[in-house]
Parts: sequence; C-alpha cells; structure tokens
Amino acid sequence: MKKLWYGGTIYTMEREGETVEAVLVEDDKIVAVGTMDELKNQADEQIDLQGAAMYPGFVDSHLHILFQGEKLLRLDLSKATSAEEMLELVKAAAQTTPPDKWLFGEGWNENNFVDKRIPTIEELDEIRKEPILLTRVCHHVALGNTAALRAGGIDQTTPSPSGGEIGRDENGNLNGLLYDQATNLVSNAIPKEGDSYIQYLVDALNLSIDDMLSKGLTGGHSEDMSYFGKFTNPLTAYEKVVGEKHHFRVNLLRHHAVFEEMMESNVQFDDPFIEPGAMKIFVDGALGGSTAALIEPYADNPNNKGLFIHTDDQLESLVKLARKYNEAIAVHIIGDAAAQQVLNVIEKYPAPKGKRDRLIHCCILNEQLIHRMTKLPVILDLQPAFVPSDFPWAIDRLGGERLKYAYAWKTLMNRGLMCAAGTDAPVEDIDPIATIYAAVERKKPTDDHDGYLPHEKLTRFEAIRAYTVGSAQAIGKEEVRGLIKAGFDADFSIFDRDLLKGTSEEMLKAKAVQTVVAGRIVFKLPL
Repeated sequence: MKKLWYGGTIYTMEREGETVEAVLVEDDKIVAVGTMDELKNQADEQIDLQGAAMYPGFVDSHLHILFQGEKLLRLDLSKATSAEEMLELVKAAAQTTPPDKWLFGEGWNENNFVDKRIPTIEELDEIRKEPILLTRVCHHVALGNTAALRAGGIDQTTPSPSGGEIGRDENGNLNGLLYDQATNLVSNAIPKEGDSYIQYLVDALNLSIDDMLSKGLTGGHSEDMSYFGKFTNPLTAYEKVVGEKHHFRVNLLRHHAVFEEMMESNVQFDDPFIEPGAMKIFVDGALGGSTAALIEPYADNPNNKGLFIHTDDQLESLVKLARKYNEAIAVHIIGDAAAQQVLNVIEKYPAPKGKRDRLIHCCILNEQLIHRMTKLPVILDLQPAFVPSDFPWAIDRLGGERLKYAYAWKTLMNRGLMCAAGTDAPVEDIDPIATIYAAVERKKPTDDHDGYLPHEKLTRFEAIRAYTVGSAQAIGKEEVRGLIKAGFDADFSIFDRDLLKGTSEEMLKAKAVQTVVAGRIVFKLPL
C-alpha cells in the first residue's frame, strides 16, 4: 500500500530551506517526493499533515536509554538547589522504600546548589541504615551511605581502583563519594539477575522509548550492555520491547568490557530496529566532577589534571581488539588530554574501511587536535545541551585561555568535521527541541544574555541536520537515513510548528504531533 503525506511544510534537510509538497511511502521506504499533482494518483491512502512541519526522523546519537528509563522510575534529584533540599528528598523517598530494597536517586548537581556543598556520608547514614546510592547528573560520580559502600566491599583500607577514586575527607575518612571506575565497586554489588530483574529492565525500557517517541525521536544510539548484569539481560529487554512491541531504531554500542564476549557469542540482532554498534570506551571522566583529563591543570585546582581511565598501552589494546573484529570505536573524551591519548592510537590503527570512529563529547580541544581529527575517518558526537548546563562554572574550571576551543561546535563544523547531536540522557534533557535551542542560543531559556561563547552558535538548520544526517553518518547509514528522499527509510518527526521559523523561544513551544518509523505511525498526539 502506498501512502501520500501532504498538507504541511516538508523539509528534506538535503539543502537549507529545501521543501517538497508531498512524500510517497510504500511499506517502510520513501518511493518518491514531489508535488501533489505528480504523486496523488499513485497513492492508495492520503495523510493530511494539517499544517504541521515534517522532518527526517530525529535520532539521538548518544544516550543511555535504560538509564533514562531508570531515571523515570527513581528519585529525581535534578531540581534540588541545595544539599539540604537534596537530603529532604532522600528522607521522603526513604519512607516509601522497603528495607530490603536499595534507595536510588538520580541527577544531583552541586553546581546548582547555593553553597556548592555535597551531603556527607554521615547525613545519609542518619536517614537510612540500608543502602542509599545517589548518582550525580554526569554519571561519573556517585554518593553512597555506609551500607552502600560496604555492599561494594569498600572500607577505610580499600585502595582506589585504576581509573577511579574513592573519596575521602580532610582526615582521610570515607566521605561517600565515588569517582568513575570506583562507582563500579558499588554498582556491581546491586542484584542484577532473574526474571523479575529482566521485567524491571523491560518496564524501564518501555517508559524510556514511549517518552522518546512522544518527543519526535525515531531512534537512538544507546550504550547499555555492561551495566545491568550479563549483557544478555539488557539485550533480552530490548528484544522484548523493540522486537515485540515498538517500531523504533536503536543502535547498541558495546562496552569494551563485554565487547569480545558479545562478538564470540555471535549475537543476532533484530535488524533494522536493533543494530550492533561500535565498541564503547571511556577515556576520561567529567568536567563537573573535575575528572576530565586535561593537558594543563584545572584553573580552579592547580594540583589536578583529571584522570585517565586507561593507560596508553591498555587503550591501544582495546582499539586493536575492536579492529580484530573489523569494528569502529565510540570513545568518551571530555578533556584535551583525553583527545590526545585517543588520537595517538587511532592514527596508528584507523577505523576499518567503510566505518568511522565516533569521538563523543569533545568538550575541550586545541588547534592541533582539531587538525589531526580532520585527517581521520571520524565523526564527532556532540551534546549541545552541555553548554547551558556547564556554564558559567566551566569558565572557572578551564580559565580564559582554553575557552577558545571549549564546546566549539561551530568551529568543528566549519572545519568540515561530521557532527551528530545527542543528549547523553539521562545526563541532559532528552527532548531534541531543548538540544536544538541550546545549540543555537548557548544559554538557558531564562538567561538574559547573548549566550556563552556566542561565536560558536549553530544555525537551526545545522542543529537539526546533526539530529538527522549527522546521526545517520555516525553509523554509516547516510545513504538510507537522515533525509526525506526517494530510496530512504520512511522515518519522520512531525511537529506542530515549523522549527526553522519564528524566534527560538517560540520554537521551544513545539510539540511532536506524530512520529513515524519505517512508514508506521508509532506516536500520535492525543486530541
């Protein structure tokens, strides 16, 4: 059956401002674009957009879909404006958390606190003797009470693991904070097996994907395979949710800890809705927790340059492992020293022919690093919402000199580098409209200024294209996804207003009215 979409503004995203009058779809593919007169007689069914604006399917190029689902299930600490308010939220949640269950919280950020004070382990112990684990917004730092640390085998004598740090106060006592690889000591102690756990993951995934579809997202590139027990746990959940219920496209990055096991197990993926992705590697931490690896020390902490997750030799071994299986890498790099470490390796071992290495975040760079990137088969996976989240405190972390190449999205695009757009959800708001606003305005909607480093603002066309063409380029699918064009997948994001017209503040009011994946309407705004 052939369906004709018409009656709205239909952006192809192939060239700026290019629109078509109608799109003809057969099954899961676009078979033609053109005028109503050209196409109407070929259609078995006509679908009137009623003035809405249609775009190629928006795809979040970097997020953690299961963590996002957990965020929707767990205590939300993202709105806390002080340590005291955060503790009150935890106290309230403790009243309804059974003694045999952990109390989990998500999204706290001391940079949003009036006095920047983080609650102490003693304050958490006063609330509950059973485990409490509160994950910072960046997911590179966690705060636990004594019971949570004990569950992870952490006591006064426990040394910090490689690539992580166990936090201590000025007297050398545990303060409840865990950084990067140290968080695994506790998270690995959380029970993660059995049918009830699989059902928990299914519930989280259903919540997350339903939410994404309601925001116009047709897919996402997600990294979930190593945090939920055996990789078969999250993979089974995806098969139950995406394979059996949702029309939705997910590209699953495979963490280096489970990559070879997955390759050797000859895992079968439910293409084209569940696709295998690159090997995921973390190279450094986060700027908010001062664990991003910098070439020069932090401006606000001259004794700290952040941390590397892997030694040079370890990183080289991981890249060689990916290449052994003819696979690209998707690597988390926040700091310039992290970018330097990665480039040193992938210059020796570039991505396999026909694939691109994905450099994720790329928040602090320099001229030499950018030049080296332009010589390699890479795509940059950027999170524009980091700017309004990280500024103005990022200025204190970095100092003035490094700001020239900080969060430099426009510079990177102007240098010809392919760029995709994502949110790192649950780190940032999963709504693509919020990300587009952040890319073009580089501030919070409530801020009264011209944006942070305004010369790095993107146009709305560039920001939207990063969600469409850029996300397709990240997985080598730009010949079949990311444009409204004959022969391409029939994935559409349809909004109640034109995202390329009016003010940015007016754009923020946009709502998805329909989401279409492989020719099927998978979300429709209730009337």
